[in-house]
Amino acid sequence: MGHGSSKELPETTNTEGASTPSSRIKRPHIRRIFRRLSVSRGNGSSSSSTLKLVSAEGFAGIALLTLMSADMQQFKDKWLACVSFGEQTFRTHISDQTDKPVWNSEKKLLLEKNGPRLARISVFETNRISKNNLVGYCEIDLLELLTQDSDSDFEVFELFDPAATGKVVGRISLSCSVEDPIETEKNFARRILAIVDYNEDGKLSFSEFSDLIKAFGNQVADNKKEELFKAADKNGDDAVSMDELAELLAFQQENEPLINCCPVCGEILEVSDKLNTLVHLSLCFDEGTGNQVMTGGFLTDKQASYGWMFKLSEWAHFSSYDVGLNSGSSASHILVFDRKTKRLVEELIDKKIVLSMRAIYQSKIGLRLMDKGAKEILLSISEKQGREMNTTESARDIPAFVDFFKDQINLAEVKYPLEHFKTFNEFFVRELKPGTRPIASMERDDVAICAADCRLMAFKSVEDGQRFWIKGRKFSVQGLLGKETYSSAFADGTLVIFRLAPQDYHRFHSPVSGTIEKFVKIPGCLYTVNPIAVNSKYCNVFTENKREVSIISTAHFGKVAFVAIGATMVGSITFSKKAGDHVKKGDEYGYFSFGGSTVICVFEKDAIEIDEDLLANSARSLETLVSVGMKLGVATKKQAKVNLPNFDNWVLEE
Repeated sequence: MGHGSSKELPETTNTEGASTPSSRIKRPHIRRIFRRLSVSRGNGSSSSSTLKLVSAEGFAGIALLTLMSADMQQFKDKWLACVSFGEQTFRTHISDQTDKPVWNSEKKLLLEKNGPRLARISVFETNRISKNNLVGYCEIDLLELLTQDSDSDFEVFELFDPAATGKVVGRISLSCSVEDPIETEKNFARRILAIVDYNEDGKLSFSEFSDLIKAFGNQVADNKKEELFKAADKNGDDAVSMDELAELLAFQQENEPLINCCPVCGEILEVSDKLNTLVHLSLCFDEGTGNQVMTGGFLTDKQASYGWMFKLSEWAHFSSYDVGLNSGSSASHILVFDRKTKRLVEELIDKKIVLSMRAIYQSKIGLRLMDKGAKEILLSISEKQGREMNTTESARDIPAFVDFFKDQINLAEVKYPLEHFKTFNEFFVRELKPGTRPIASMERDDVAICAADCRLMAFKSVEDGQRFWIKGRKFSVQGLLGKETYSSAFADGTLVIFRLAPQDYHRFHSPVSGTIEKFVKIPGCLYTVNPIAVNSKYCNVFTENKREVSIISTAHFGKVAFVAIGATMVGSITFSKKAGDHVKKGDEYGYFSFGGSTVICVFEKDAIEIDEDLLANSARSLETLVSVGMKLGVATKKQAKVNLPNFDNWVLEE
């Protein structure tokens, strides 16, 4: 599949004002999703396997996705397409078919329970030297696609303009099918058999079989290779065929694994997930042998779309892509993990700003400039910029701002149309439509939520935060909260950092339910809160910036410190609540005016169990893109009981 002639796109009419990013023109072809079921094998009895139809929730296997062709409305250019799935992105070759590009490029993707299922298809025009231009995109739930009915062998999806909600700019034709797990096993067996089949007869002699077992690096299996060879040689011809080898590998991986470490990528294979082990090995061998049409090795579609100028800068170490701490050339690109789509995305930031931040915050010389008056300059610039953003003239900058951030600002969620905003700051602190941000477990006050649309880092302790993220040498919770609000209960507490970028919804909300005890303002600088500064060992952003600390007293979490931190261009922090107010989790708590900004919540030690995915990403120094209302964690403290007097022996007197 994927190498034949292209199919004509069906003649259809575009849907006006479509609001979903994957509006389907034709219903998908039914795909039977199979899982291999092991059948117990008795001594000397022949083995067999059956195929069972399973639900999407329980599926684990390989999906073969083929990007066939596209029809780009009113565009004539050279085109490439990218598929972003999980933490990987793949790209097609460039098609010269002007307004009707043809790729027929395929890629195998691993689908598994609780893993990514949403694939983003991005189409770029390629007429630029340094980078290509994103023209259209769609997002497709692959499991949904594979379990729907259709009479067609391919599907057609509308491509949406990233800069205009609901505007259709073209259509893309693709196919998606599932590889039978038994076929997966055979393909893997065929590949490894070829490595040690020295006489190329399609079978393994005992000597060749011994070399294979030895290559697996499993000493237990090596000590019983004669037993394994006899078990595999079903027909007794003193040779192991491809089918026999496939069956042996499948049986052993489910019972006593022969392969504990992937020989291609080096990853330790989880014994608890037998089917996915063979799926993983099959995919890795495909990559290692170049057996796929699409080019891999990219983290985001933006990286995959760059032209030769960027590749030259990577080679010269002026810029690079990486997940983790943003220092040196890696600071040129900030990658975050989107919790909703389970995909890596790149944060948009002007390259001139990146270079200036690297010069200031990643060097001793830059920070010396700060000590010699640059702090005051930043404060003055922020105050001046704030005044300008409140003028009616500033409203003219709104369209350009929205265009720069394209698909990272969803105007369909905004409460009012763009014409409603009379100044830039009015748009910046925009409200969202009711119901846009559902609150997780609203009825449970022992469940905390994310306080902002942001990039989140969470750490069980300050020590973890300093090891994985905060590199300022003088950071401490006491320094963050100040003497008035600090207490020993916060000393080794849980730290959650909510970093807001300029394109984000800039109203923050209460993560917990409780009563506000007090607000304390702490004067300071206005450094940027960008990871380039936070990851710098020369700078102490969180303890030196202007901030306002509030304490929320709760029934389930004890006291929670909520710290709103100002940043470059953000001199104004406005709270919607006052001391003494009771807040319900999800209630609006305040907002930041123009710029990027950060909220930090400090929980008392052992008061909250943060969701595992957030902790796992943070341990990789990888921020997680979250929205207001998403689940943050669960209280570990039991609600205090009120001791009532015993009325059993009381006597009422008249």
